[in-house]
Amino acid sequence: MTGTIYILWLRQIKRALRSKARIIGSLGQPVLFLVALGFGFGPIFQKAGAGNYIEFLAPGIISMGILFTSMFFGIETIWDKKFGFLKETLVAPVSRTAIMIGRTLGGATMSVFQGIIVLLISMIAGFKINEWGMLPLTIIFMALIAILFTALGTAIASLLEDMHGFQLIMNFLVMPLFFLSGALFPLDGVPKALETISHLNPLAYGVDGIRGTLTGATHFGIATDLAVLAIITMLLLGIGSYLFKKIQV
Repeated sequence: MTGTIYILWLRQIKRALRSKARIIGSLGQPVLFLVALGFGFGPIFQKAGAGNYIEFLAPGIISMGILFTSMFFGIETIWDKKFGFLKETLVAPVSRTAIMIGRTLGGATMSVFQGIIVLLISMIAGFKINEWGMLPLTIIFMALIAILFTALGTAIASLLEDMHGFQLIMNFLVMPLFFLSGALFPLDGVPKALETISHLNPLAYGVDGIRGTLTGATHFGIATDLAVLAIITMLLLGIGSYLFKKIQV
């Protein structure tokens, strides 16, 4: 089982690296948000006495890059199970759980790589890391976000038969997860409804964890962020594995 996971993990990475256009293209939206919002709303944020907006925004944009890339890796299972390598793999005498975990880890690895690139771009844009000693924990938060949402994408893809539902998923799941995560605005003092939604949003804990480890500012607390993310990640890996086993070939 371990060998199967390693082979599929490596295959996913090699496949993603061959698609350099997709890697570069997927950086476009995070960089646009970082530059347009960071410098556009920066003066307003500063006048409100909240400090440097780039410092606040960058962790959210890093999480955004990981979220979008992870979901794309999970959703591409729909295409693969019909036309790609996965169709042959599913009929092989190997554990489907191992197949799912291997693909998830491969997609998550590339998503973390994407997040690190966005972090470097953020630093060029003016973001400063205040807690260098916490950087390894930042990578752990990135990995948990990546695994969580790659597994979620795989679970959803296991239920869909074609790509027609993909746009609905983007509009009604991924974008709300991002906008209601505290990535773009502080969660302190928001209306009660938004506060409740943010407490139910797993990405909010990822954004808060990355922000806390990089800048020292946290809303929930780093220990809470880590515990919640770890639990939800394990839960979604289990659900994703179960639904992946049910795929018909």
